[in-house]
Amino acid sequence: MAPISRRAVIKGGLAIPATGLLSGSAVVAVAESMAVQSAVAPTAATQRERLLLDFGWRFHFGHAGDATKDFGFSNGRSREFQKAGNFLPVAALAFDDSDWKALDLPHDWVIGLPFKNDPALASKGFYPLGRSYPENSVGWYRRIFEILEADKGKRISVEFDGVYREALVVLNGFYIGQHRGGYDPFRFDVTDFIIPGAPNVLLVRAEATLSDGWFYEGAGIYRHTWLVKTAPVHVKQWGTFVRSAVQAGSAKVQIRTAVSNEANTPQNVRVISTVFDPAGKAVAKTTSTPVGVPDGEERTFEDQVSVSSPSLWSLEKRNLYTLLTEIDAGGAIVDRCETRFGIRSIRFDADRGFFLNGEPVKIKGTCNHQDHAGLGVALPDAAQAFRVRTLQEMGCNAYRSSHNPPTPELLDSCDEMGMLFLDETRMMSSNPEGLAQFENMVRRDRNHPSVFMWSMGNEEHEATTETGLHILTSMKKIATEQDGSRPVTVAPPPLGFDLGHGGLVVSDVMGYNYADPQIEAFHKANPTIPVMGTENVSAVATRGIYTIDAEKGFVSSYDPYTTTGRASAEGWWRFVNARQWMPGGFVWTGFDYRGEPSPYQWPNIGSQYGVLDTCGFPKDTYFYYLAWWTAKPVLHIFPHWNWPGLEGKEIAVWVDSNMDRVELFQDGKSLGAKDVPKDSHVAWDVTYQPGTLEARGFKDGRQVMVARRETVGNAAKLAIRTDRTVVLANGEDVFFCTVKVQDAQGRVLPITDQEVTFTVSGPGRLIGVGNGDPTSHDSDIGPGRHAFSGLCMGIVQASKSAGDIRIDVTSPGLTATSATVVATSVTLRPQVAEWEREVPKGPGVTGLWRPTSAPRPSGPDPLQLAVAGDTLYTLVQHGSTLTGRLDAPAGGFGPGGGAVGGSIKGTVEGKSISFRVGTATYTGTVNGEQIELRKTTPPFPGLAPVRPDETRPKPVIGPPPDGSDPSLGGFRNRGAQAPILLRRVNR
Repeated sequence: MAPISRRAVIKGGLAIPATGLLSGSAVVAVAESMAVQSAVAPTAATQRERLLLDFGWRFHFGHAGDATKDFGFSNGRSREFQKAGNFLPVAALAFDDSDWKALDLPHDWVIGLPFKNDPALASKGFYPLGRSYPENSVGWYRRIFEILEADKGKRISVEFDGVYREALVVLNGFYIGQHRGGYDPFRFDVTDFIIPGAPNVLLVRAEATLSDGWFYEGAGIYRHTWLVKTAPVHVKQWGTFVRSAVQAGSAKVQIRTAVSNEANTPQNVRVISTVFDPAGKAVAKTTSTPVGVPDGEERTFEDQVSVSSPSLWSLEKRNLYTLLTEIDAGGAIVDRCETRFGIRSIRFDADRGFFLNGEPVKIKGTCNHQDHAGLGVALPDAAQAFRVRTLQEMGCNAYRSSHNPPTPELLDSCDEMGMLFLDETRMMSSNPEGLAQFENMVRRDRNHPSVFMWSMGNEEHEATTETGLHILTSMKKIATEQDGSRPVTVAPPPLGFDLGHGGLVVSDVMGYNYADPQIEAFHKANPTIPVMGTENVSAVATRGIYTIDAEKGFVSSYDPYTTTGRASAEGWWRFVNARQWMPGGFVWTGFDYRGEPSPYQWPNIGSQYGVLDTCGFPKDTYFYYLAWWTAKPVLHIFPHWNWPGLEGKEIAVWVDSNMDRVELFQDGKSLGAKDVPKDSHVAWDVTYQPGTLEARGFKDGRQVMVARRETVGNAAKLAIRTDRTVVLANGEDVFFCTVKVQDAQGRVLPITDQEVTFTVSGPGRLIGVGNGDPTSHDSDIGPGRHAFSGLCMGIVQASKSAGDIRIDVTSPGLTATSATVVATSVTLRPQVAEWEREVPKGPGVTGLWRPTSAPRPSGPDPLQLAVAGDTLYTLVQHGSTLTGRLDAPAGGFGPGGGAVGGSIKGTVEGKSISFRVGTATYTGTVNGEQIELRKTTPPFPGLAPVRPDETRPKPVIGPPPDGSDPSLGGFRNRGAQAPILLRRVNR
């Protein structure tokens, strides 16, 4: 097999469309594969390393209200911030984390929690999180890693793409910093605290007692984490910016580069910029004039090149260029980095709408939160691509990140697959935190050609006030300074009552939410101001359900087409598509999401606004958009035709189609033909009886399509389809398995709740399950899931080993089935190696030993535990000679400091053991898998008492008669201490 690139496999033609996943059901529809061009970036040697730090973590719950269950954090007596390098025992290399859960990032701990019927939890999907549930609201993460001795002299930083919601970071016992805000990336320079050539302990405490939004947000380190190494003189994080202006036959490319100097001496710096085209050919190059950069400062370089006959980025041709930036300091290349960008032009016209590369484009957008069935908010990169691809298949060409900055990999998918992106910040504020969040988003995302506009906020009442004017003016200034190539907008409060007021006037494009009549009036009154729908319609539907059932929490899939665009898919799109001055808009939402249960509360745990459910299974509205947002021939008939007990009753039968004319048949008898109105549907009222409905679609007078709905039989078997047939064996890639419950003839049962069990063998593992039921309380991380409206889904992640991954699906009483996906070998992207503590093997006491406590009726002996501390003894016995090492947390301040680590040298004679560590002596007895030791330490130097004159009389009241120092308190007589009991361990 020819080599397959990571991005090509995730994004490309090996993927099966969403409608293809549903083939074989009672619905007959047309689906097309999507071809994707892959841009191969040029390779270049680089002195910098950006290493993925996702693998090999360990996790444990803490507690937001009880320090004894939170590893002693904030108990008022622990070390924490008191002394440098002595944060908490949990930060030490010797800490025993053997009962912590081993996992890889990204990670969302909330989806594993049980649901709780507490109305206060509704917005979070009824997951027990927050101040009322402190036991679920704190998570601790540990990662041990090594860097090379050769990395001495480099700048080392740790970058987090997203931690929800408050992160405290500690390295090697040193407090590094904190970050608040669950969506913006952050970094810490850890150069001064890292130990090259030795194990380093990275500790993260994530707390989610507070929230940013009113929707499901998850918790934990839910995006990628990176270890970055650079030379002291280097390109600043997000320090390159490429801006292009398309001209006749060429493009002017402006390049901005921010360079930092942390070399401890002034440096003479120049920047060499080379542009490579989508095929990897160098097409332009420029070298800046050398500039002196003082130590501890940064300089911004501005350069410009011209690219002849540029290959433009568009929705159809996703041409991506690469900028290679080289930093020359003192005559040597000290840093190299690559920046991907696209050459394209965007323009809003108040009369004619939106233009991409001079061509009019109607924006057919969807708003989306970031959670997905089975995954929560911890989406692997391939899941981002799956979601973009699924939306594209129905004709969606724009994505709004609601209501927070996206993960970078989502933007990568949009760049590579041709999806416009409305990039939205979380906090509308000009306070330092709000401006920092917005600036981070703009600086990070400004090179993505898919990003066509910045959104400074969503439905903020203050945006319409004078205070909002001050806030949004300050935010727009950030966008202008850090970008200046894109317009800004604000998604205003619903219903449009304050359009054009307060801070909304700073918008380059006036957004509107649920206000079709109001925006038309605004346009008439302000014909020179471009407008755009930022949130147009909230049409609810439950997949496969056609009656309203408030008790169950289900709503009908029929679109309320006679209502306003606020609630009708047809209503808003007819309005938008009929007006040339209207660039388009965004549906709320593309996918269903957890939290904000709508329109019902418990037992609903999620919204029903999506065109697709949480798994990505299409609802009937999907086919309306497919018909009018694409050129694909569409003929979709609904509802299903299994209605026992309704014989003789009339049922509304709808057909979504872009045919000229549709004729409906019942059991072979014509019920009449109807012309299909533009941007609408056709419908008949049909008397129900079991049998077959058949729709025939006509184009230019000829029948070209047929779709059927049939009364299906009892459940008989399972069928499975995977969205991809080949994945990468990189430990990250995932694929989605759609399981259908079918009758004996292979038709999907519309009403069924069979439990399906997934079993994965080979180099892969099941990481999540789902079914799209907004009322389901099944676990997303279990091995099984009940089918809903005939469908459920399993998500499988490949390991780092190549081979065939087999997925078996079973259900009691049904014929089982299986599928196989090939995991192909691939060069892993640069990453930090997983660390495992070496366990010495050999005779006698050779091995790892940790302190324990002798069993007592009243519990562990606190004196024993206090004496032993959280330590690790590595012992190696050769005959009677004993060597090894004692690892201990950093000692406390003063004479009562903790255990001191160091090399072990001693002897073992039979059951007797004796060794020294530093100045301390350990002697004791070996009893099988247990060692009992006593530790003896000499007095502190200089603190031995000076004996007084024995010949003088001793007063009744006076200084200590033995001449000792009373300030030492209980540490005056250190000598022998309580026994230390050790047990053999494996970690």
